[in-house]
Amino acid sequence: MRTDWWIRFGCFLTGYKYSILQGCSEVSHRAVKRYTAALLIVSILWAFIGYSFARNYLQCSSYYSVLGALIFVLIILQVERQIIMSEGKGNLKYWVRGAIALIMAVIGSVIIDQIIFREDIAHRQLFEINAQVDSLLPAKQAELKRQVADIDSSLGQKEAEQKKLKAEVDEKPTVLMTNRVSRPVQSSYTTIDTLTKTPVTRMRTTNQLVYESVSVENPKKSMIVALDQQIRELREIKMRYDDRIVKLREEVEQEAKASNGFLYELKLMYEILRDSVPALVVWLLWAFLLFGIEVFILVNKLTHVETDYDVCIAHHMELHKRKLKLLAGQLEAVGG
Repeated sequence: MRTDWWIRFGCFLTGYKYSILQGCSEVSHRAVKRYTAALLIVSILWAFIGYSFARNYLQCSSYYSVLGALIFVLIILQVERQIIMSEGKGNLKYWVRGAIALIMAVIGSVIIDQIIFREDIAHRQLFEINAQVDSLLPAKQAELKRQVADIDSSLGQKEAEQKKLKAEVDEKPTVLMTNRVSRPVQSSYTTIDTLTKTPVTRMRTTNQLVYESVSVENPKKSMIVALDQQIRELREIKMRYDDRIVKLREEVEQEAKASNGFLYELKLMYEILRDSVPALVVWLLWAFLLFGIEVFILVNKLTHVETDYDVCIAHHMELHKRKLKLLAGQLEAVGG
């Protein structure tokens, strides 16, 4: 039962037809098992590469990284099926598969070696970032210091103005203000009574404008309050800029690290391989290993000995051709 399950699974991967394979010999079964084992090796390897690439360089979550691994495996299976299920003696497809295997081996070794040499890449990245920070830091510091100098200049002007106003307010805490007001004023006047012909004294009220001097708080005191608020705000801004200057190197380092990606790490990896022979040897070993795994199925196909399964497939094809020819002859006879 276990063997039957494994054969079914192998037929699913390789594209063999299980109903035909059931009636074939052990040689055909072994061929399916051999291809299945090779496909599993390649699939597991590329599932790891696909997951690592999506996780480390595309910044995907675990779910999408697994999905990326499945997509890689699906592509690999479809490519390998082109070789396993191919018929005929044409060699072009084998050359194309060999070229694809070489490209995939290089890509796979690059991704795997970037994981293996992660500590070395991080060590070299530290030097690269320090060099980048050293080149960017002076200009950023100069710009921040210029802004701090401008704030200091404004702060000095505000403090001098504040000091002058305080001196004036201390000297004259109050000032006299003249107000023009209207006040009622009573006055008397004399008229002649028309009946008695005698003088009569009467009173009348009129509004008269007068000027009054009032002692009030010096209005410049309110200006001092507004200046105090402006000075506090300028000092807070200056403190923030001073903190940025102190933490500027760390800020630039974070910006430099945030701009790193797959191509940047690939550049560092190239520099490591260029400067280190052991690292280059390890990379070549991985590349040759992956290339060997990639062409494993291709070699199996090239050295494949015809089995009874292949004979059955060819026989079914010949039978189908004969049926089509007979059907075509019958149709021509009816039409004639």
